[in-house]
Amino acid sequence: MDLDLRKLRYFVAVADQLHFSRAADELHIAQPVLSRQIRALEQDLGASLFTRDRHGVALTDAGRQLLADAGPLLASAHAVRRRVTVAARGSQRLMVGFRAGIAVIPAARAFEARHPDVVVDVQRIEWDDQATMLLDGRIDVGYVRLPIDEAGLRVAPLYTEPRVAVLPAGHRLADKGEVTEADLAGEPLVWHADPSTQPTRRPHPNAGYLVRGVDETLEHVAAGRGISFLARSATVFYSHPDVSYVPIPDLAPDQVCLAVAASRTSPVVDDFFTAAQAMAEITAECGNYEMWQLGSDAVSKHG
Repeated sequence: MDLDLRKLRYFVAVADQLHFSRAADELHIAQPVLSRQIRALEQDLGASLFTRDRHGVALTDAGRQLLADAGPLLASAHAVRRRVTVAARGSQRLMVGFRAGIAVIPAARAFEARHPDVVVDVQRIEWDDQATMLLDGRIDVGYVRLPIDEAGLRVAPLYTEPRVAVLPAGHRLADKGEVTEADLAGEPLVWHADPSTQPTRRPHPNAGYLVRGVDETLEHVAAGRGISFLARSATVFYSHPDVSYVPIPDLAPDQVCLAVAASRTSPVVDDFFTAAQAMAEITAECGNYEMWQLGSDAVSKHG
């Protein structure tokens, strides 16, 4: 029997609340209706999804498994609706998400040369929404940084780039050619919530500031509230008069990947994948830093 997406949404609401009345209020339906729908879903699946007793509502093992699978499935259904709506307007558009510091335009230009009828839009994404936006269709393909929850995604590595220490301009190590983690031991940290920017060991056990995004990171570092770490592309795309970037070779490099929802089947998306991978190969030939500087000139040079 096919899985009823409406019942699945009802299940997720109950699983999130672990309370039938609150879930019914959230869904704007009567509680008896919700209870009947959950029982019907359990009958469809041949498994009990919740335990109900005087202590409350809890997920069974089957319920926990369904909850883990439900997110990508519902997001995929939502993405289908988005794409159908766009197609109904008679337009072809590819929405490409990208993380801070990643150059998208060279690949976009190579792609548009082969698909002049497709408009390529770009949208900045952050570490905590990169998987969600791919799954729910807000972006068709994304330049992402690891780690990322790969459930429901197809992820292909593109290239790696070194990371740098981000120091206040007046810091004792700001003029060094490079530093090590040991050099920075005990420093207060502007703790970027993105795991891809975190060092292998934290310089200070009680990091002071939690930030989201490169702009916030630079402002806090410039104010002298701590140090931070970013991919080297930050030195090209982001500058700040009160911040210095210093290479830190003993940090593991940052991994840049291309990702798309695993359920997404599209020749247009596949062609963008091909264009992006070709640009990544040029990046490898030139060296990452040089590639960011060359930008579209590299496309012309390498064809």
